[in-house]
Amino acid sequence: MKLGALAAFVALTLAACGGTNNNTGNTQAPPPTANLKPLDKVGTGEGQLNLIAWEGYVDDSWAKPFTQQTGCVINAKYAGSSDEMVSLMKNGGGGQYDMVSASGDADLRLIYSGDVRPMNEKLIPDWTNFQTYFKNPPYNTISGIHYGISLQWGPNTLLYSTAKFPNKPTSWAVIYDPANKGLITVPDNPIQIADAALYLMKTQPKLGIKDPYELTKPQFDAAVKLLTDQRPLIKKYWALASDEISLFQNGDVVVGAAWPYQTIQLKAAGAKVDETIPEEGATGWGDTWMLATKAPHPNCAYLWTQYVSTAKVQAEQALFFGETPVNTQACAQMEALQAGSCAQYHANAPGSYFDTIKFWKTPISTCPDGSQSCITYDQWVSAWTTIKG
Repeated sequence: MKLGALAAFVALTLAACGGTNNNTGNTQAPPPTANLKPLDKVGTGEGQLNLIAWEGYVDDSWAKPFTQQTGCVINAKYAGSSDEMVSLMKNGGGGQYDMVSASGDADLRLIYSGDVRPMNEKLIPDWTNFQTYFKNPPYNTISGIHYGISLQWGPNTLLYSTAKFPNKPTSWAVIYDPANKGLITVPDNPIQIADAALYLMKTQPKLGIKDPYELTKPQFDAAVKLLTDQRPLIKKYWALASDEISLFQNGDVVVGAAWPYQTIQLKAAGAKVDETIPEEGATGWGDTWMLATKAPHPNCAYLWTQYVSTAKVQAEQALFFGETPVNTQACAQMEALQAGSCAQYHANAPGSYFDTIKFWKTPISTCPDGSQSCITYDQWVSAWTTIKG
């Protein structure tokens, strides 16, 4: 669902220095809605809430209790890709949609197109319980202004057959190794260019890559070449987690990029697999509930954000969807629901764990040095189409 086909979008041109992981998010140029004041208090719900969401994010098991508590009746439009979410949210949600559960590869597009507006994190009581990184991540927070509230996340791990690799692989090199030709799988997503760039950051330091999402033309070309050389080695590019699970279960592949969900499901089915974060680190995704600029039901939107930020609902969604909550207090709730799940999904990870993960963000023209020579996301999409052939 997260990794559907992606279409091109108009390149963003920003006039400030690139993103950083400091405690105020990033320091890019102010978006069009930066001066819009968020609510200073949550009023009575308007009786309705229209959401654009990943399928499963508005499951009845927690959505119905929310409606009973608040009177806000939810109408959910499920999107199959980040591009579809961006399209649906055009013109600030068109006065129809209130919120979108955007992933990091869509957030900056929504922010800089003016389709989402600042939110007041002080109105979300559980925000103080979030993992430090997810309070102000660079993909949804700019110069201390929040353009959404973090929800769930997941790392992109290296999944491998323990029969094929009795010794745990320590590098992403295994998915680029001709010795594993025809036994490799990776996601069908242009964001794989960032995974390649992350690998090159450590293996080809002379390229000078500082951020795998902010690439100059030579850096971008090097990542594209790595993936082009990898193409003959790939058994299949996977779009759904179930695709990758089947590939491993059938013995069609022995190594690939994955999420913890795949590892957990495969192990539960008796497959001899394990996962790791290689020495080069990993990319990862984080989802955010973002408020449409023209949201017709802002009070219900804030009530929903408060509700889904609580430890109990975060735990329920994490186990239902196969991801990790941002609320640190959800760990105990997960354990109560499914013993061992907290550690399996890295919900109790220390802060240092996040230093190994580069979370998705929209590739834009602004480079780490402030120049406007980096490769934009539309070019990533075009290159990915060529890579796959």
